Amino acid sequence: MKFSPCVGECTDEGTHCEGCGRTHEEVTETRELVNQVVQYAFGKGYENLDEYARAMGKSIQIKMQNSQ
Repeated sequence: MKFSPCVGECTDEGTHCEGCGRTHEEVTETRELVNQVVQYAFGKGYENLDEYARAMGKSIQIKMQNSQ
C-alpha cells in the first residue's frame, strides 16, 4: 500500500477521506501518533521544533530502511 498524505480537503463521509483517499481509521491513527510526538516535544520544552521535526523524520526513515 502506498501512503497518501493529507491534501487539506478532508471529508468525513463514507469509509475513506475523499481528499487523501485514506480510511478514516488510518487518518485518526496517524493524527494520534503525530499528536504524541508533538506533546513529547512540548513536554520537553524544546525551543528548536523545526530541528526536532527533521530529526524525528530522519530517525523514522533510517529505522524503516534498516527494517526492510
